Amino acid sequence: MKRFTLVVGLVCSGLVVAAALVSLVWTPFDPRKVDPAHRYAVPGWPHVLGTDALGMDTASRLMVGTQTTLVVGILAVAIAAIVGVPLGVFVGMGHRWAGEIVARGSDILFALPALLLAILLAAARGASVITATVAIGVATIPNFVRMARAATLTVMSQDYILAAEVSGTPRVTIAIRHVLPNIAALLAVQAAASFSMAILAEAGLSYLGLSAPPTTPTWGRMLRDANIFTAPLQAIVPGAAIVLAVMGFNLLGDGVRDYLDPRLREVR
Repeated sequence: MKRFTLVVGLVCSGLVVAAALVSLVWTPFDPRKVDPAHRYAVPGWPHVLGTDALGMDTASRLMVGTQTTLVVGILAVAIAAIVGVPLGVFVGMGHRWAGEIVARGSDILFALPALLLAILLAAARGASVITATVAIGVATIPNFVRMARAATLTVMSQDYILAAEVSGTPRVTIAIRHVLPNIAALLAVQAAASFSMAILAEAGLSYLGLSAPPTTPTWGRMLRDANIFTAPLQAIVPGAAIVLAVMGFNLLGDGVRDYLDPRLREVR
């Protein structure tokens, strides 16, 4: 079962990544070209997924929208990991008062959803991909802090850590040589899960107009502009893409966890 989960996750996430890579060099049509003569064209040839209210090719816009989705997801997770992992390790290694401050600050930040942060940033700096990325990344920091802290506490309870401390090894060296290598697998799983949530958050922000500008195709904006009564497929296609991406990266994270964690290995 663990291999099935991993394989399905790899296939689904691989399709999303492949679509983004292909769209960098080729799309069936110009995703920004307006063609009023072919408004709401039904799926067929040459528009395999039909066209929207402005006559723009749905397949092309779907492929290009994958780029924004992946870029926002990667950068948001990178922001969260770069900030959250060191803080979580710092707290988990027993820095009492500073650790309490970090932990309480993380709890406060955890109560602020990405949508609220995006609205605040959009009001201050204007809606953009950068705004959405920073909002999602900042909102995801507490997840990495909590995961890194819990994993670090487990590692710090081991005898070899005590031996390193008794021998006078600096805390920074212990963190780099012993803590980070032992929690890397858990952090990879957390990154995969956070990536899928970042995709969902970006789609929601795009739907509300708080992410990419109107000229940039995104899955959320495609949902926003779709007319479910005239052409329901224009809402189904981007919605299915979001489901595929979120499910794929979630299953990928679960599969990696099951494969790396010896406690979850199947008995043969």
